[in-house]
Amino acid sequence: DFSKAMSQAGTSQFQEVIRQELEYSMKVELDKILATAPSNELEYAKKDLEGFKKLFHRFLQEKGPSVDWGKIQRPPEDSINPYEKIKARGLPDNIASVLNKLVVVKLNGGLGTSMGCKGPKSLIGVRNENTFLDLTVQQIEHLNKSYNTDVPLVLMNSFNTDDDTKKILQKYSHSRVKIYTFNQSRYPRINKETLLPIAKDVSYSGENTECWYPPGHGDIYASFYNSGLLDNLIGEGKEYIFVSNIDNLGATVDLYILNHLMNPPNGKRCEFVMEVTNKTRADVKGGTLTQYENKLRLVEIAQVPKAHVDEFKSVSKFKIFNTNNLWIALSAIKRLQEKNAIDMEIIVNPKTLDGGLNVIQLETAVGAAIKSFENSLGINVPRSRFLPVKTTSDLLLVMSNLYSLNAGSLTMSEKREFPTVPLVKLGSSFTKVQDYLRRFESIPDMLELDHLTVSGDVTFGKNVSLKGTVIIIANHGDRIDIPAGALLENKIVSGNLRILDH
Repeated sequence: DFSKAMSQAGTSQFQEVIRQELEYSMKVELDKILATAPSNELEYAKKDLEGFKKLFHRFLQEKGPSVDWGKIQRPPEDSINPYEKIKARGLPDNIASVLNKLVVVKLNGGLGTSMGCKGPKSLIGVRNENTFLDLTVQQIEHLNKSYNTDVPLVLMNSFNTDDDTKKILQKYSHSRVKIYTFNQSRYPRINKETLLPIAKDVSYSGENTECWYPPGHGDIYASFYNSGLLDNLIGEGKEYIFVSNIDNLGATVDLYILNHLMNPPNGKRCEFVMEVTNKTRADVKGGTLTQYENKLRLVEIAQVPKAHVDEFKSVSKFKIFNTNNLWIALSAIKRLQEKNAIDMEIIVNPKTLDGGLNVIQLETAVGAAIKSFENSLGINVPRSRFLPVKTTSDLLLVMSNLYSLNAGSLTMSEKREFPTVPLVKLGSSFTKVQDYLRRFESIPDMLELDHLTVSGDVTFGKNVSLKGTVIIIANHGDRIDIPAGALLENKIVSGNLRILDH
């Protein structure tokens, strides 16, 4: 046992030496990169690389999945409130003064590349020519007009989306919404083999674009604070932010949740509220809220030890998942940021660049900070508050007559008899938005649809109706054109347009 202990000590010493060498080499490379910064960019570059250095240091310290599976417990009953209970409290007469304490923050760092679009995802048209950003502005403008309030919109951009977003913001200059932006950090991608940055200088245009990445939405705390905007908003008397992904069309300002935050029933305010919703089979990968060392904690699939992944995905054990709709106290962000006390697990995201080089990027997730805040709470909200558009299959749902659009908000049509959303799977011919749009002369009637699968070279004529379960599969080399006005109810369409009953 003695020799075993000695060899373990030797191993840990050896690992420590390796760690120190890696950190030193990283520091040397980052100093070289910083030396190439022009004077007007020096301050920003310095802040970014300092933040990255801290993250890299933590990455070298941590070993394996960052949760001990044995310590994970179900959250206590009172730590996740049903939305119905919060809504039942009603609204006070002074809801306008409560609204004036709110800031809406949208995470706007993502590009539309997964849907075949160049530029910011928020500028993709989703409904009646309106983009994600248009709908967001309309929602907040409607609030401000209805209650005579001044709720501002803040966009967290990345270096990928900042220029294009700022150009488009001019079109809202006459709307009744103040719009602010700040940029999340820009971190260097690391070569997977050497663990050194692949960037040689600070520039990020042209061929250098691939050298840098925005480090996930967990970066919001530091970059919001560093931008000075956090202090300005606190100075204006703002108290809470409502943060959500800009592509989640269900994430509208909810007055009942806001009232619960500002006027808590027990008199003790929450610093952090996470909206969760019930899992379906489609959501098995979403992060879930657990009780861990007496704190509410978000556990993501990447942190789960391999042996427990199936258990994590089980709908029966972990019934809810994080919608990434979060309500956070501004004063708490400031306090924790100044103490350097926001603790988020590192997500290691491996990527292969166009030239075949394997890199990793170190990221954090905004919801993971829940354990650093006092008096956190989960609220189990209706599924309608989670309506993300990640793919053209999602886009088909929100463009269809399943939803009606009112003041920038989408609501499920009352004509649909059951509140669940149909399961839609469009094949690879539909992945890019422009291909998808070309394949539908008009969006089909989907009010009575349960399930749609489309694969291969398929087009839809005008005024098609889909009901029940519809499966359309064009064989390789074949093409299927669904004629205008067709009604497909519980049908399988295959090969060269044989229509079979399902």
